[in-house]
Amino acid sequence: MRPHSMLVLDQSDRRGPFYYQVFIGLRDAVSAHGHAPTTIYTESLDLNRFGGEAYQEDFRRFLEEKYRDRPIGVVVAVGAAALELALRWRPQLWPDTPIVFALVEEADFKRMRPPPYVTGGILSLKFKDAVSAARAVVPNLKTVVLVGADWERQVLFRNWKDQVAAGIPGLEIVEIIGRPMPDVIDKVAALPDHSAIIYTGLYSDGKGNYYPPSDALAFVAAKAHRPIVVAAETFLEPGGIGGFVIVPSLIGADAAQRALRILDGDAPESLPPSIVDAAKPIFNWRQMRRWNVSEARLPQGSEIRFREPSFFERYRWRAIALGAALLVQTLLIGFLLHERQMRRKAEVESRNQLSQLAHINRQATAGELSSSIAHELNQPLGSILTNAETAELILGSPTPDLQEVREIISDIKRDDLRASEVIRRMRSLLKRAPFEKKEIDLNQTMREAFDFLKLQASTRNVAIYLQTSPQTLRVKGDPVQLQQVILNLVVNSMDAMAKMPYGRTIIGRTDVNGAASAVISISDSGPGIPQDRLNEIFDPFFTTKEQGMGIGLSIARTIVLAHSGQIWAENQSGGGAVFHLSLPLAA
Repeated sequence: MRPHSMLVLDQSDRRGPFYYQVFIGLRDAVSAHGHAPTTIYTESLDLNRFGGEAYQEDFRRFLEEKYRDRPIGVVVAVGAAALELALRWRPQLWPDTPIVFALVEEADFKRMRPPPYVTGGILSLKFKDAVSAARAVVPNLKTVVLVGADWERQVLFRNWKDQVAAGIPGLEIVEIIGRPMPDVIDKVAALPDHSAIIYTGLYSDGKGNYYPPSDALAFVAAKAHRPIVVAAETFLEPGGIGGFVIVPSLIGADAAQRALRILDGDAPESLPPSIVDAAKPIFNWRQMRRWNVSEARLPQGSEIRFREPSFFERYRWRAIALGAALLVQTLLIGFLLHERQMRRKAEVESRNQLSQLAHINRQATAGELSSSIAHELNQPLGSILTNAETAELILGSPTPDLQEVREIISDIKRDDLRASEVIRRMRSLLKRAPFEKKEIDLNQTMREAFDFLKLQASTRNVAIYLQTSPQTLRVKGDPVQLQQVILNLVVNSMDAMAKMPYGRTIIGRTDVNGAASAVISISDSGPGIPQDRLNEIFDPFFTTKEQGMGIGLSIARTIVLAHSGQIWAENQSGGGAVFHLSLPLAA
């Protein structure tokens, strides 16, 4: 049984982004293998900056001493150079210990021909894939510029040297390899149109300066006037537009899964080395926007990174909530408008019905007053006839008195006007007009109503008086319907006093109540209203008359309410009843 421990030999510096992601992928896979806890040891060889036989021998002795008492179940070598050292050190440090490699390019694997106790994932990286990515981001691509460390110092892409030398038909290839950083920056800043940069990693320049490859890319991207195709996922954020990039976490995960199977008992020979699918078409959305690259031109299945969410994506729930609120508000407004329209329609219908009821009530009132009206008409008509006959006799005499004839004719004209006025009042009472509010003088309305009722009061032996306010009372109302209310109240008072032998009196008053309303009062000297019926007299069909219908006061209250007013009744302390109605003054 092998000890569940693995020693990871990292060819480079694990603190760099790329190798750190390799380790993250490895560690996550080990953590997911929960049934058998595994100890991970890591050592960074940092061969990009250090090397030589003496350094390597010192490092071997360091490992020998450090892990003398710590058994290693499997060695994981990350990088071809790390694999070569692991194979060399194995007889002395880890005899019989299997080796798993990662991050070894296909050509290096073929060159090294590792023994059967070695397994791992092989990377197959093609220069033509980088060129196809460059063609995707630059239409009519004519030139590609390779930027990177000297071919011999590159970990994964040094085998591209031969592919670049073979060339690609129709494409100019320019190498800026192993050059000092100032030269690199000057050249990438002066590239022509229809060109792209392919960045493989700049660890050190021609003057021996060392850079983290991501930092070096950031320097180049800041000056480059053309898009930069990169070959590693960790090169996207510093300024690469993307390409077929190596995803380092997949490499670490593949190595961990092979190592764990060996620790669980599988023989390394049963896990032959194979190509690991770790290169994916991934592109940087920010750089695509910068270089105006359409997603439609990218290779099929490409992944877009760093995409900035649209306004709707960023504020989706708030936008949905706002839209829902607007929808609810719109529906509510629509409902209120519909309700308002229906209410207005109901109000119009109510006013029409009220007008019809008032007209019927006026006809009934006119019927009650018909005898008085006929009597009032007979008087001027009889006078006209008498005066006409007298004038005829005078004119038939031998010496007619023309002055007397003129006086007779004047009397005839006066009686004719009197009869016409009676007819006008009658027509005014009986006419049916739609409910219409307009500004009127309430004193004048009272005078016309009382003038109309004078003869009726006279025939019933009722003394009728009117005391109007000295102040003009302007209200908004329908004059015909307000007269209807006054007529009802006065006629009711006359009816209430019908059985009294004498002392029948009606007094009408108009006054101002503060500065907001006008008040009409109609009092009589009748028996008053039974105290327990005061609250019922305005109810429909309530009447104390033997022949009454009980709708007059109900209609009067409806008319007053339609004018935003109030009507009420009370008994006077000295006897008799008084009806009050208040109406708002016009502004």
